[in-house]
Order: sequence, then structure tokens, then C-alpha cells
Amino acid sequence: MTSETHGSNRFTIDALLRSGIIIAHKDGNYGSLYPRVSDFGLIGVPFITAKSLTDGRIDIAGAPRLAFDKAKKLTYGFVRPRDVLLSHNATIGRVAVMPDFDGEILVGTSLTYYRVDQTKLIPLYLAAFFSSVDFQNQLKAVMGLSTRNQVPITAQRKLNVVIPPIENQRYIADTLGTLDDRISMLRETNATLEAIAQALFKSWFVDFDPVRAKAEGLEPEGMDAATAALFPDSFEESELGLVPRGWAAGTLADLASLNPESWTAKKRPDSVAYIDLANAKDNVIAEITDYPFDEAPSRARRVLRDGDTIIGTVRPGNRSFAFIANATENLTGSTGFAVLRAKEACSTEFVYLAATSDTNIEYLTHIADGGAYPAVRPEVVSNLQSILPDSDTLHAFHEAIAPLFVKVADNQQQVKTLTQLRDTLLPRLISGQLRLPEAEAQIDAVCA
Repeated sequence: MTSETHGSNRFTIDALLRSGIIIAHKDGNYGSLYPRVSDFGLIGVPFITAKSLTDGRIDIAGAPRLAFDKAKKLTYGFVRPRDVLLSHNATIGRVAVMPDFDGEILVGTSLTYYRVDQTKLIPLYLAAFFSSVDFQNQLKAVMGLSTRNQVPITAQRKLNVVIPPIENQRYIADTLGTLDDRISMLRETNATLEAIAQALFKSWFVDFDPVRAKAEGLEPEGMDAATAALFPDSFEESELGLVPRGWAAGTLADLASLNPESWTAKKRPDSVAYIDLANAKDNVIAEITDYPFDEAPSRARRVLRDGDTIIGTVRPGNRSFAFIANATENLTGSTGFAVLRAKEACSTEFVYLAATSDTNIEYLTHIADGGAYPAVRPEVVSNLQSILPDSDTLHAFHEAIAPLFVKVADNQQQVKTLTQLRDTLLPRLISGQLRLPEAEAQIDAVCA
């Protein structure tokens, strides 16, 4: 096989297909057989889409299930372990490698899968190249030629990939794998920390465990005597049902201001660091994009500060929410977010955990209207019902939980640093400018 573009080891995807290095290159466009909403249920074949891909991971457990009888009618779109996935429709450029799995898994129309001859092309290397600035810029160039936000499978075949010798591919994949493992560990740690915070919030302010213990003449578990003394020992009726005596029933608006700051024609910076709905999910902000203000999307108006809670009001079920920490200068959110800013510092974490509880996200999802564009008004978010503890209890909760949020923010910053290092190392490793020992030294320095 000879190179079909500039550079002796750069080949078009079409050339890789014709040479047999790429064995299969298909998407989930099933034409008239494409599944309907009614074809999905609790049991069936996992049906993964671009939404199933996040930061190189595939959420197979959370994927919709296509009924077995419907899946049997499809003759392609079934992926295998080590297939490389690329999102090419609506959400462009997400990449992942299929892990080992049993049974069958299908891809939707938003994904392309690449199956390769692993004696000539290592899947992890191909995924790394697809994630590189080089390839992502190629995708953007194709999108720039059309008003449609997609890179069809025929257009993909004109894109090119750098293919080093197999041994070079292997050590590049291994080196980047070390970084990816570290990034995954940090994300898993953050998921655990957030689960701890949510569990404490639920215990204190949903299940009222300390109050129930005291009402039964028991000492509340997991807290010192001073904290236990803050909780009442009985309940009283309220709009929310039984609540701890002395606490009130209200809404998040009692604790937080809604959309407190917005850029205007008279008050605006020269540039903004912009967060769109698509880049926030489950308290992870995947990307912040810098724009001159005049070139920023018209939705880039919500001013964001440390401690703000942002919740997507369009398709709330997508869980486009995050807690803002270490805010960069002129950090700006889409008007598709409801921004909640705690009126008192001691309420900051409470507001986030209350607003983003599974119960409230499910409620917002249920009441969202608008057909193909289901949404809720920002006021609906701020008017979510909430228990209103006394100030001393809120302070105690803040003192207990704030260190967890600080650690999450620190880990998120470390993920950002490692991701940037990954993007810097990849082109140098591919070109041979950087050898493995040097790359490992740089990784060790960052992780130290």
C-alpha cells in the first residue's frame, strides 16, 4: 500500500479499506428498518449512540435496549470487541474502543464503527489518532463545507490517518493508555466523592435520619455530639409532609438567585469562555470554548462564578448539569442553563445537591414540554420544592461536605492537565520527535 496523501505514512481511510487494514467501516443507518421508540424496552440488545460515548468510555449499561425480535431483522450494525467507534452525526468526534463483552451490541445512526486487521493497525492507536487535534480538525473542515452537523461515512473515507510501524503504534498506545488509566481513576474517584455527598444530603435532608434517631431516643450515627445537637427530635406537618420541627418547606428560590448575571450590549467582555449544554453532563464539563464576544453563539450570555449550579433546561433528562469551581475569567454558560447562585455561602453545596437530585431531574424530565425540543422554563428549576433547614444545620452540612467538593474540583483540574498533556504528546510520539522514556518522564512529572 502506498500513501495517498502528503507524508510517507499518511493514508486515506479509503486506501486503508482497499488494502484490508480496515476490514469493516459501517454506521448504524438501517434505512426503513431503523428502530422506532416503541421497539425499545427494559430487555433487549444494547443500542449505543453518540450519547453513550463520554471521554473514551462507553456506557453500555445505560444504553437503550432494542427488542430481540427487532434486532434479529438487522443484518449489520453489530459491533465486536476492539472495534473503534466514531460519532459522526449531531455530536461529532467522540471516540471509544469497544471492550470485551458477551452477547450482541448494536450501534445507532450517529456512530461509525471501524474494524481493523490488528496485525497491522492497533485499535487503541487508531482511537488515539481519531481523538487527536489532527483528525478532529479534519472532521471540523468537513462540517465547515455543509450546513448539516455531520460527517457521512462517504466523507470519512476521504480523511487521512497517520500509520506508524506496528511497534511504534504499540508503544504510543501503551503510553497514552497510562494517561487514560490515570484519568479514569480520577473520574472514578470523583464519582465516589459525589456519591458520598449525595448520600449524606439524602440522610440529613430527605430521610431525616438524625431526627428519626433522636425521636427514638437514639444517638445519630456518623456525627459528633455538637452536630447531633443541631437536629430536632420531632416532626411537624408542612406542605412537604412531615418535616423536622422548626424547619420550613419552601423552594430553591428561597436559597438561591436565578440567573443572577448576564452579559448585555452595555456590559460585555471582549471574549468569553463558553460552556454549551452538550459539554456538561453529570457534573463533568467536557469542554470550554474560547470566543471573541462578537463571534460567540448568541446563547453565550449567562455569567458563571465559583459555587454556581447550572442545570440544562432543554431535555433535562440528558443531565446537563454541573457545579462551577475554579471558574476561569469570563466563564459563560448558555441561556439553555438555569443558573442557581446560593444567597449564602453555607448553602452552596446544598443548592447543588438538591437541584440535581435524581428525584428532581426525573421531575423536570417528566414535565418538560415542546415535542421534539422538550424544555422547562428556568423558573421551574428555581421553584423546585425544598426543605429549608435552619442556618446552623446548613453551616454544619457545608463544613462537612465542602472538602469533598474541593477534592472533586482538584481532580477535575488534574484531568484537564493530563488531557492537555495527552494532546501534546500524541503528535510528537507519532512523528518520532519524542521517545517513550521522555514521554514517561513527562507523565511522571505531572502525576507526581
